[in-house]
Amino acid sequence: MKKLLIFGFFAAISYAGLAQTKMIDRSAKITFFSKAPLEDIEAVNSQVTAVLAVETGDIAFKVAMKSFDFEKAAMKEHFNRDYVHSEKFPNASFEGKIANLSDVKLTKDGSYDATVEGKMTIHGVTKEVSQTGKIIVEGGSVSINAKFPLVLSDYDVKVPSDFTKKISNTVEITVSAKLEVFKR
Repeated sequence: MKKLLIFGFFAAISYAGLAQTKMIDRSAKITFFSKAPLEDIEAVNSQVTAVLAVETGDIAFKVAMKSFDFEKAAMKEHFNRDYVHSEKFPNASFEGKIANLSDVKLTKDGSYDATVEGKMTIHGVTKEVSQTGKIIVEGGSVSINAKFPLVLSDYDVKVPSDFTKKISNTVEITVSAKLEVFKR
């Protein structure tokens, strides 16, 4: 199943050229943080797959929603059952492109400000997004780091009115990945 998932990612970001350099991180990390009056909630997912096509700047992330870890088991249960409905929508994804690829030298060591544009799908809802982040190229690996707000209601994730003091409609998302050249 994992090989099929990885093949699907590569197919999504590939083009006709056979010399395309692909990079992958199978343990990228996504954290979300909700600050609310009664309780802060943080969850971490370190089972995120990230794929990057160096020559084109095509990039994709796939997130298994059930892989988020919470401080309390009840939080994880509510998250999966009541908010993101993980049985019906098991994954979130992003497929896009580094918009300013001419400014980001993916084959030259350095630190680059990047803008990524594409389609994010969460809870079965797909939205066009544009986010900024930092790309660090060092010794043949590419690190991607970004932090941005995500409005849950934009993706039809509903917070019941009696929980608005515990869960904010806007959560902070942090993404970090360290991609290495994919070896078959």
